[in-house]
Amino acid sequence: MKKALSIFILLFLMAATMHAQEKKPDWARWHYLSEAEMSDKTRGTNFVETGAPTGEPRFVAEFEPMQGVMIRYPLGIPTSLVVQLSNNCRVYCVVSSSQQNSARSSFQSAGVNMNNVSFVTATTDSYWIRDYGPWYIFEDRQPAIVDNIYNRPRQNDDAISGVFANYWGIPMYGMNLVHTGGNMMEDGRGHGVSDDLVVSENNNDETNVRNKMRDYLGIDPYHITIDPQGDYIAHVDCWGKYLAPDKVLIAKLPQSNSRYQYYEQVAEYFENTDCCWGYPYKVYRVNEPGGSTLAPYTNSLILNKTVYVPLGTNSQYNQDAIAVYQNAMPGYEIVGVSNNSSSISWENTDALHCRTRGVMDFDMLFVDHRNVLFGEQAWQDSIAITSKFIAYSGANLKQDSLLVYYSIDGGAYQVAHMTATSNPDEYVGYIKGYQGESIIKYYVFGADESGHRYTQPVFADLEPHCFTMEVHSTPSLNGDINLDGVISIDDVSVLLSHVLGNIHLTGQALLNADVNGDGVISIDDISTLLYISMSK
Repeated sequence: MKKALSIFILLFLMAATMHAQEKKPDWARWHYLSEAEMSDKTRGTNFVETGAPTGEPRFVAEFEPMQGVMIRYPLGIPTSLVVQLSNNCRVYCVVSSSQQNSARSSFQSAGVNMNNVSFVTATTDSYWIRDYGPWYIFEDRQPAIVDNIYNRPRQNDDAISGVFANYWGIPMYGMNLVHTGGNMMEDGRGHGVSDDLVVSENNNDETNVRNKMRDYLGIDPYHITIDPQGDYIAHVDCWGKYLAPDKVLIAKLPQSNSRYQYYEQVAEYFENTDCCWGYPYKVYRVNEPGGSTLAPYTNSLILNKTVYVPLGTNSQYNQDAIAVYQNAMPGYEIVGVSNNSSSISWENTDALHCRTRGVMDFDMLFVDHRNVLFGEQAWQDSIAITSKFIAYSGANLKQDSLLVYYSIDGGAYQVAHMTATSNPDEYVGYIKGYQGESIIKYYVFGADESGHRYTQPVFADLEPHCFTMEVHSTPSLNGDINLDGVISIDDVSVLLSHVLGNIHLTGQALLNADVNGDGVISIDDISTLLYISMSK
């Protein structure tokens, strides 16, 4: 009897505990504020505001070249993932001096490539380094950091931007905005996205928010959307992600879910909004089951040519999510990452992206072809492709390696060399040899003397830029320009002008070509005329 009673009491306590966990208030969730932090008024007390960059700032995108990735120890990611990251690039691990030996031992035991690990000594409050880590920019050609007021009262975390500014020995600008990295995504070309949390956390002064983002980060336009998730975190990386300058990934819920319409509203916004290249975003959707079923697929990390995707609890949804990434990012390796540890498991509102942050390649080569051709283009004998090439390393560009690759109507790729224009850093190459209604695919390639190379689009020939040439009637070789059954003097004049380009022959000039005076303009007569005309 006593044994049965003991079992009953144990089961009752377990049920009560589970019920209490289900009823946890928002502040008790891992990625939110603790009860003490809810009443903490010290947020931003160590923040130092500065003037904006005097040069032109460029906020680098996650999908651009990265020299490394930042994490924090104790970890919020599996050690097995650290192994993978260390084989991709350098890992900058923020760790306190008292825990560095523990971190080193743990990494070595797991098989981390220690040659690619740098320990940055600092005290932190949490592992959400995406949210409090530095925002890397180029100010003209030099790397710099923009610091903001972290929207959590965690003073150690909020100081990390300054730690890395000192670590790199680069300038840091203090932008007086309450913000967080999880609620920011950028395309590297001046477009940025956050949900409206950024407005509500800054006294609902949207004008001030937009001005600060433009002046310190070069973000304009700034797409401020609703938060479709409607959860406590209100971070854009929980429901959306830039995959390229013209590609956005948006989560999709079942129609039965109460938040379905809000996700559709955001997707529709991007489908009807132009990307930096002048045409509407290509919107990719990744299915998530919603509710308590874990599927944080947009909370992924793009690191050079690899995408690390946090996996949920439904294998079919996992497989479908991987397929979406593969379709949207040809040429990339898509790696699914499970995390079943009870202490650091993924959450719908907190996964892999939240706990990592890329470090831009300070020496990258930036290929900036802004006037992208798409749709139908007006007829021209040749199409000019202009692009800027910026070698942040300071190395010289390889003049013979600034190229336009193009394919006409599915043919083999041809190469056009680019030459400097009168504008700084700008080069031009020409696409030729097409016909009316030709489909032309192309991409731009550059290389510098430091060994850096890059393409636009980054997918190169796997998914190039594409446009169609308008219908164009080429004069027929029979010379009957007007198609009236008569090859007139004017027909011959137009035909020769088309063939010869700048040499224009009048009907009278052609009559004068009757060298023998026999009333017939022979091949020899025209040859003599052309020789005389070209000699002039």
